[in-house]
Amino acid sequence: MGLGFAVFAGTSPEVIRASAKEAERLGYSSFWVNHPGATDGLAALAIAARETQRIELGIGVIPLHTRGPESIVQGVKSTGLPLDRLLLGIGSPNPEALKRVRTGIGELRRQLSTRLIVAALGPQMCRLAGEIADGVLFNWLTPEYARESAERVREGALRGKRPAPRLCAYVRVALGPGASDRLEEEGKRYAGVPAYGANFTRMGLKPVETAIAAENPAAVKRGLAKWQGAVDDVVIRAITAKDTVEDHLALVRAAAPA
Repeated sequence: MGLGFAVFAGTSPEVIRASAKEAERLGYSSFWVNHPGATDGLAALAIAARETQRIELGIGVIPLHTRGPESIVQGVKSTGLPLDRLLLGIGSPNPEALKRVRTGIGELRRQLSTRLIVAALGPQMCRLAGEIADGVLFNWLTPEYARESAERVREGALRGKRPAPRLCAYVRVALGPGASDRLEEEGKRYAGVPAYGANFTRMGLKPVETAIAAENPAAVKRGLAKWQGAVDDVVIRAITAKDTVEDHLALVRAAAPA
């Protein structure tokens, strides 16, 4: 199972640089940022790109209803992101999410030679990701529900007569009591988003029950072990007590691959 590390794109460049360098040094397979609101995730990811040579670079994910394919292509080119290392994540809320993602993938493929990742929550988007994407990114799921979603992805791949795409899952990991408090806050915020709220209801789970709230590094490892075999890559979405280099590096090291 591959292991990625993800940080908030709006965090300081110092945190992004230090986390990306340490993740590459410790053998992580990928380093990710998100694309929240007005914060340009592509520009944030470019900071990590300049500090690394080998690690894959993911963005999870750019919302197509606020940033269209042409703007994404321009952003990738202007920031100089290396296409051979890039995992370009896109997604869309309803209405017309399926149509928007299908069209967006087609336009991006025509203009960029890089791997395209689709954020998938519900069954229909999972099947579409299986049909057209190079990878799928799950979010706020348990390993058990990720396995169910993976089946829908494989159904889509079968329908498209193509190999199943790479299965990735964002897993929020908090280390220490202060970080756990911030995890609770983030979970409540996502529960207020209609699509996520509906999915938590379907699963019968609270948001924090899909995450790893660890008191120590050993607990981080135990939580990650439960994901073995559920997906191809677990991407640790860092939840830290403070937005400091020290707190992020502590988590990078606690979760590092063997």
